[in-house]
Amino acid sequence: MRVFATSDPGCRSAHPGYKVAAGRRVRDFDSNLWHVRARWSGMGTVTMTKPSVLAIGLDPTFVDLSVMPQFTPELVRSYLDAQIEGLRTLGYDVESCLIDLGDTAEAVTAAALNARRYDCVVIGAGLREPPERLLLFETILNRVHRLAPDAAICFNTRPADTAAAVQRWVKP
Repeated sequence: MRVFATSDPGCRSAHPGYKVAAGRRVRDFDSNLWHVRARWSGMGTVTMTKPSVLAIGLDPTFVDLSVMPQFTPELVRSYLDAQIEGLRTLGYDVESCLIDLGDTAEAVTAAALNARRYDCVVIGAGLREPPERLLLFETILNRVHRLAPDAAICFNTRPADTAAAVQRWVKP
């Protein structure tokens, strides 16, 4: 992949892929679902930014752990935090968005999505299972679709494969 960079503002017209956002020229480059974002700073230098990921999942305090009595919400939370840290180690800029079972889930998700642009949104398996959470899953999925239309959406099957889910769509 080649990245073309110039400090010449007139060059924008020759390259229609440029976007203007908040006074900065930003050019997105996509190749085979691997995403690199370049930003031009004041003197024409190029700064490569890490791909941004929003990880949406159930807050462990709302998870029914009766089928796994050896687990506590604190233990599950520490495991989720370790998975997020693993993504950061791989080169991603990751934000975690833990939600409840519906009272504030949509508002919390919308606030996270409105806070910044994301290259990828991973939705945890806990939102898709059990079947009685289908409405919550659809609500969150549609909110992501509306507020982050350019983000890749991926799904894990368990917290341990979150990195693999993200890497299917966005390279660090």
